[in-house]
Amino acid sequence: MHIATLVLIILSAGIASQWLAAQLRLPAIVVLIASGVMLGPVTGVIELGLSQTELTELIGLGVAIILFEGGMDLKLSEFRRMGHGIRRLTILGPPLGWLFGGLAAHYIAGLSWPVAWVLGAILVVTGPTVILPLLRQAKLNQESASLLKWEGIVNDPIGVLLAVLTFQYFTLADTGLVQTLTGMGAAIFAAALFGGLGGWLTGWLYRRGSVPVHLKAPMLMVLVLIAYWASNLIQHEAGLLTVTVMGVVIGNMNLVERESLQHFKENLTVILLSVLFIIIPSQLKFSQLDEINWQVLAFVLVVLLIIRPLTIFLATLGGAIRKQDKLLLAWIAPRGIVAAASAGIFGPALVSAGYADAEKLLPIVFLIIIVTVLAHGLTLGNLARKLGLAAQSENGLLIIGASRWTQVLAQALKKLNIDVLVADGAYHRLKALRMDGIKIYYGEILSEHAHHELEIEHLSHLLAATDNDYYNALVCKAQGKEFGHHRTFQFAIHKESNQAQKRLSLQQRGYGAFNPDATFEALHQWLDDGWTMQTTKLSESFDFEKLKERLGEPGSEWLLVGGLSPQGKLWLQTAERSIKLNPGTTLLYFAPKNMEKELKNQKKEEAEQSKDTPEDEDKRTNE
Repeated sequence: MHIATLVLIILSAGIASQWLAAQLRLPAIVVLIASGVMLGPVTGVIELGLSQTELTELIGLGVAIILFEGGMDLKLSEFRRMGHGIRRLTILGPPLGWLFGGLAAHYIAGLSWPVAWVLGAILVVTGPTVILPLLRQAKLNQESASLLKWEGIVNDPIGVLLAVLTFQYFTLADTGLVQTLTGMGAAIFAAALFGGLGGWLTGWLYRRGSVPVHLKAPMLMVLVLIAYWASNLIQHEAGLLTVTVMGVVIGNMNLVERESLQHFKENLTVILLSVLFIIIPSQLKFSQLDEINWQVLAFVLVVLLIIRPLTIFLATLGGAIRKQDKLLLAWIAPRGIVAAASAGIFGPALVSAGYADAEKLLPIVFLIIIVTVLAHGLTLGNLARKLGLAAQSENGLLIIGASRWTQVLAQALKKLNIDVLVADGAYHRLKALRMDGIKIYYGEILSEHAHHELEIEHLSHLLAATDNDYYNALVCKAQGKEFGHHRTFQFAIHKESNQAQKRLSLQQRGYGAFNPDATFEALHQWLDDGWTMQTTKLSESFDFEKLKERLGEPGSEWLLVGGLSPQGKLWLQTAERSIKLNPGTTLLYFAPKNMEKELKNQKKEEAEQSKDTPEDEDKRTNE
């Protein structure tokens, strides 16, 4: 098969697997591994024709970029807040996990001591490529998410380094304790030189404008790979530690380009994950799969049910970590790409060194990846909610900008049992909302403090509602990733700024809320004219068309704000997208107050004609 065709097959299978996993709401790694096995040992479609050394080196380059991207996501401000827990998980956790994992691999799985210790080191890693998507899906609070994120990203290179030193200790004849410690020192030196100093110099050059904007992202990728390669020349597999340190340094330098650089790396990481999790399992052989026996299955259960809880218990003993977080950490530890890549590297190398039972290494690690990803991925959300560490539901509105109109909106949503949080940088504007029992945040929504302290996991939509169109657009752009751009709205832009050649494009702002005429000034003028927030529930006999017949033209005589779906989910109206209004939908609208009584009388007559009670047809919320 031509190499171009093979590459296209691998890319297509990887992206298709990720898409299918999203549709089925399954962890992507499980579907990717299944696709790799189907294309490799089952059908034989993927035949790379590369030596084990060449394949290992290519896999290492991909893993290096993935770990760098994870390092960029680590904030030192989080470490300062959660340092007590993070230090225990990243300093005490790895050696404890290595010790217990190695003992279990020997006495339960029946592996020889060298292979058992290497496997114990590999299983120290907890897979940031799996953890981070799960955290976003589970909507954990900031503190719990920080613990899992830091542990997953920092322990990956530590586990690999432990595996490297263990491998060298057992396979190199002249290696002893002194050489092993020297190797560890060399790895730390390489990480400090190429990762720490190299990362700082890269950021310094970017700040000075020494690199053209269009070259910054691709040049950074090349520099990461060079740092990885140079570190490996000093100490085998020290490159993974180096790129993690480099990611942390650059990610915390407050570069103007940081967000665009990270977006580039995130997109590249998705491609690399898709490719690697197709290629690595495709290299499995049926003879290796036959190595999975009752001892291996027992070992996997011990890893999940005994080793992980015991490691967390001892590592956090006496530490200032909440009991709920300890319980969550004791269960959640999915393994990912670094564990798979490490097993692919050390398994064949140990076999070549004379340890035949190392054939079991790769299938054991893949089995643990599948079991942990499924077990932890499918239970994280429910467990976190039961422990009070995650939002019970995602159905609410974050309003940026306190005003008389947003106070009326917040009151109406509160009566509909929808969570509302209003944020503003001026406390005097928030005072009236606080007196009404509305939850408030006093501060800049785009600040570092808000990022770490503001709990918004339970909120599903954002409305930027200040009197500044461009600040509203900035907020929507910044928060679009958190809420989803389809759930990010802002007040209509003023007429002067809405001309075809002068307006902000949709890519630079949020969706226009409610109606193109619903500007900050217009909404408050209507409020002064006596308009109020009202609700009505659609039915088979009273649909949206009948509502329009009664109230008049939407946008000029009254304003559709949003409402609740028949399942109780919040939605906001926008002229830029259409929403199907089915029977059972509760509409929230802004209209003259005298319309309320007339509409209620009309619905009462129609309800009597259809032999329905008015109470079943309409529950109205007033200001």
